[in-house]
Amino acid sequence: MSVSAVEQAPAYADPHHLRAAEHDGPAPKRIVTGYGFWIFLLSDIVMFSCFFASFAVLSKATAGGPGGAELFDIRNVAIETALLLVSSFACGMASIAAERHSALWFQVAMAATGLLGAGFLLLEAREFTDLVGRGDGPSRSAFLSAFFTLVGCHGLHVGAGLLWLLTMMAQVMTKGFRADIERRILCFALFWHALDIIWVAVFSVVYLLGSAT
Repeated sequence: MSVSAVEQAPAYADPHHLRAAEHDGPAPKRIVTGYGFWIFLLSDIVMFSCFFASFAVLSKATAGGPGGAELFDIRNVAIETALLLVSSFACGMASIAAERHSALWFQVAMAATGLLGAGFLLLEAREFTDLVGRGDGPSRSAFLSAFFTLVGCHGLHVGAGLLWLLTMMAQVMTKGFRADIERRILCFALFWHALDIIWVAVFSVVYLLGSAT
């Protein structure tokens, strides 16, 4: 082969160049959606970190009122924790059912997730109602303000998650497992599991440590 022929050989004949060219272009929507949602989750975790820091600073600022040891019912909180942990397991089962396009088991698992999450919210609402009824609302002390803000913000996230869950159930029932709906199910599962992780931190820092002091 002449030198001129070598010089005229196209650059894409290089196998390394070919492999690189195969990956040119935008990433799949599933990857882009997952990456963007992880950024949202990280921003949410930063917000909760600020609430945790505020609670740690104000945990002793009871203004002469009751602290965690006098206010918290660990048995009730343990039941809340169990409900949320089991709901996370049910959510995982729903994700597996979605991957296999099993509409029946998806609906069953999502319904179980929703019922367990609703039970968690009911117990938390009862706890808040009892505290406010005894005069230990968020305005009682800086400690209680930090407590209601942190735990209440998590509860609002769970409530939003339940609305999202119902939306996913309705969309799968009417439209099936389309690609865009599967991406939304993926994002919902990430969101629900993140709430579970945050609650474990709340249970450990707010309730267990708070009851011990």
